[in-house]
Amino acid sequence: MSHALPTADDGWTYYSAPGTCALAVHIALHEAQAPFQLVTLDFGAQQQQSPDYLAINPKGRVPALKTPQGVLTETPALLLFVAQSFPQAGLAPLDDAFALARLQSFNSYLASTVHVAHAHKRRGARWADDAAAIEAMKAKVPQTMTACAQQLESTLAATAAQGPFVMGAQYSVADAYLYTLSSWLEGDGVDVQAFPLLLAHRERIGQRPATRRALEESGG
Repeated sequence: MSHALPTADDGWTYYSAPGTCALAVHIALHEAQAPFQLVTLDFGAQQQQSPDYLAINPKGRVPALKTPQGVLTETPALLLFVAQSFPQAGLAPLDDAFALARLQSFNSYLASTVHVAHAHKRRGARWADDAAAIEAMKAKVPQTMTACAQQLESTLAATAAQGPFVMGAQYSVADAYLYTLSSWLEGDGVDVQAFPLLLAHRERIGQRPATRRALEESGG
């Protein structure tokens, strides 16, 4: 596998939107010191459904990363792509197949379970047309997101002896992803004081220069 580093001439363009999971990859790009142009979409104006953006990402969602090889979407894939493209940044255990699978397992849980549980609060129409069913999904969110927080707290507890990050001693793209989704917990009705490791993790990652820069640029 080639690890040739992208440069500004490679034309990476990153499509994001405030308050979305796209913040995770935005943070990772800065952690990797990757050269890229940022395009921020206005979801309030439905810019993600504009013909110009749908030509880039027909899914009509963020994140999306336009590269000379093509467009990549989906947060776990983009996080791994950034880590593999900039191996010197040490954002994933690329030389350890088992550890890398653990990282991917964690990120997959965030994408397939935590984010989906969160989406039931505002995106219930993706799964149902009946108004009562949509309201029932909304009402369930505090319970389902609390269960997710319990699982995430347990994961951090299991690696706490090795270090303060998802993978233990080493910061990785999983930390940027967890930071992003854990910032939604209060809004989803979760009592975050019951999860001290999650709170400490969020505070720690929030102080990193790459995180602060991404938040400033994204308006988060």
